[in-house]
Parts: sequence; C-alpha cells; structure tokens
Amino acid sequence: MVSRLPIVPAPAADERLSSWLARLAEFYGATICGLLEHLGMRGMALGADFLADLEWRLEDKEAAALAAATGRSHAALRAMTFAELRPRARPLVARQGRRACPGCDGDPVVARKTEALPWAFWCPIHGSRMRPLHGPQLADCFSREVLARLDPFARIGAARLSAWASEYGEDKASDSPSLVELLDFLTTSYRRPSPPRLAEIPGATPRERMRHEALRRPIARQALALVVPEYDRAAPVFAKAVAPGLAALARGSLLQSYALAAGVGRLIANPVAEAAKTLAASDHEGRARLNEIMRSWPGSLRRRIAREVRRAGARPQPAPALRRRGPEPFRRADAAPDDFWGRLAKEVVAEAAPRLSGLGLDASLGMLMRSAQERLCVAGAGRKRARVGASLKNPGGIGLNNPDSVSLTPTHSVS
Repeated sequence: MVSRLPIVPAPAADERLSSWLARLAEFYGATICGLLEHLGMRGMALGADFLADLEWRLEDKEAAALAAATGRSHAALRAMTFAELRPRARPLVARQGRRACPGCDGDPVVARKTEALPWAFWCPIHGSRMRPLHGPQLADCFSREVLARLDPFARIGAARLSAWASEYGEDKASDSPSLVELLDFLTTSYRRPSPPRLAEIPGATPRERMRHEALRRPIARQALALVVPEYDRAAPVFAKAVAPGLAALARGSLLQSYALAAGVGRLIANPVAEAAKTLAASDHEGRARLNEIMRSWPGSLRRRIAREVRRAGARPQPAPALRRRGPEPFRRADAAPDDFWGRLAKEVVAEAAPRLSGLGLDASLGMLMRSAQERLCVAGAGRKRARVGASLKNPGGIGLNNPDSVSLTPTHSVS
C-alpha cells in the first residue's frame, strides 16, 4: 500500500503530467524514476519511453497509484495527459515544448500541453500569441496588417487540425476534402524546382547571382506559396520548402505551421478559387500532380474547380526562365528586335579596343559597361529631342505619318 505524500504541489493550468511529476520529484529531492519506484511503478519505470507512454495513455493501475499517493482524482490526473487525442496524432506531439506564451514565462518550470501542439498559436490561458523557443516570432515575420488578414484563416485551420487530432472531433465534412488531403495539396510542387528570382533575394545583384553558386540552387515551388503568398514573401528563400503532408507539422517551425494552418483555412473558406489559381500557375507536371491529389476530393467540388479553370481560360505555364536585367532601350517600330543592342556592342568594342590592351577581365568589363552607359545616355537624350521636335511639327501625335518615329515597345522585358 502506497502511503499518502504529506505535501503535493497543485497542478498548474494546462500542465503536462510529466511536468507535474518532475516538480513533485524535485520537491522531495528525488528523481522521477525514484518517485515512480516509491509509487509502486518500479518495473514500469525501467522502460525508456514509460513516462511518454504514461503521459499519452494513463491506465487505471497507474492512475490508482498516483491518486493514492497524491490525493488527486483520476479525472484530474487524466486531464494532464493527451488522452483526448487520437493515436494517429501522437507523432505530432512534441516531447519538449515547441513554443511558449509570454504571459506564462513567469513560471518556466511548468511545461504546458498547448506548447507541445503544432496547431496551437494562441495561449488558452492568456489569449496571447505564442512565440517560438528559438528563431523569429510571427510579429517579426509579418506586419500587423498581414497578421490581421491571416489570423482568421489560421484559426479555421487550427480548429480543423484540432478536430482531426481529437478523439471526439470530426476531421472531414461530406462536401470538403479531409485534412490530410488539404495538407498534401499545399505541400505538393506546382512546378519544377527553379533558382530563386532576384526579387526573392534581397540585396542581390545580377553579378552576385551569377558568381555565387548557392544563389543559383533550385528551390521547391510548393502550392503553399500560392495559397499563402504572405508566407512566400516572409520566409527565408532557402527555407520555404516544408516537408510533405503531416510531416510538415511534425518538423516545421512556428512560421511554417502557422502558414500551413492559414493555407488550410483558405482552402476550406474558398476551395474553388484557391485550387483554380494554383492550377493556373502550374506547369504540366505540377498540374498532373495536383489533379492526382484532387481525385479523392468530392466530385461536386472538382467539377466546380474545373468550371472555374475553364472560365478563366487557364493554361499550364512553363517554368520561369531567368531573364537578363538591364536598361529598357526604345527602338524603332520597323527595327529588328536585337538591332539596337548588336549595333551598340559593336560600336563600344570598336571604340574601346585600343584602351583594353593590358587590362584584366574585370577592368575591361568595367570600361565597356561605362562606355555603353554613356552611349545609352547620349542616345536617350537624342531620342527625347527628336520626339519633342516631331511633336512640334505634328501636333496630332508622334508616329502618325512619320516612319522614323520611335516606338515605345521595349526590346527586352525586365523581370
């Protein structure tokens, strides 16, 4: 018969069973294994995962031993476990806390159940936004306006995740895909991997892009970036990709879990528009992958998505090609597309050839670029004077009867 412990600290709100047992053992100057042996769980305590198993499913025998020693009811003890979650959700529950509430920091010894769940973004006690134990907070990644726009969808997605994990929740409605199907859609690549665009690398110049091989490394293009473009702009360029399916929640950071929850919420709120938008931006391989995932979606929903795609006239897009950045010269309407650049290159090289002897590669390129820029400035000023003169001679507009007028069509597009 286990004797009653004279003093037992009260469990904190939302405290985990392992945390409460650790505080109880520390109060009596013992280890957790020593405390469990005192409570008659010696054989069970030898297992490495016994404490995790105890926290996941508290059997009647263990609950009776703990209740006799601490005076707590079976219901109070089970409230500190994850008994309300289904076994399939166990891989998503972290053994150590993933994040913390700023209001709960005053009691760092207490580990709370909510801190171990990947879909918990707000503290159930204080209502404040959770912060990661390591890395930037959500407020550091998104502006206040963006968070106000994403929070409603993140709450919808978090509720769906909680229902999927709950023993008593319902994770699929008859007219919507299941949670696993939504996560598979978000984590699927909608086009082939490609190097990041210059706009995705803050401060990078075209020359740095070509010289540094790391900046030319292909990155995954997942549907999450289209459904939640705010995440695509906020996440580090080489850390945007998430693991496939449910593994994205088990391994992902707070930023990734929040983006996935917001993506699930947007797909639930407006599945037709979000799916059609993603299919429109996909290449042929990506569209085939997405269509394969959507085969298990309800037939009525798939037909609505197909009608929206046909209505919008969406066609698979090719993978984005790397385009050369540079000034946009204006060319004559009847000139060949590359006539201006070819003539400019020949003139610059011919003029600078006597001065290039003995110079290194970098110095030669620098001199050629300066000469080209000077010629572009002179050419631009001359064209401007020509357009002004033509407008004075022809008040009805430039180019109506003048074959030498300048077209406003740029030779090269700038990404």
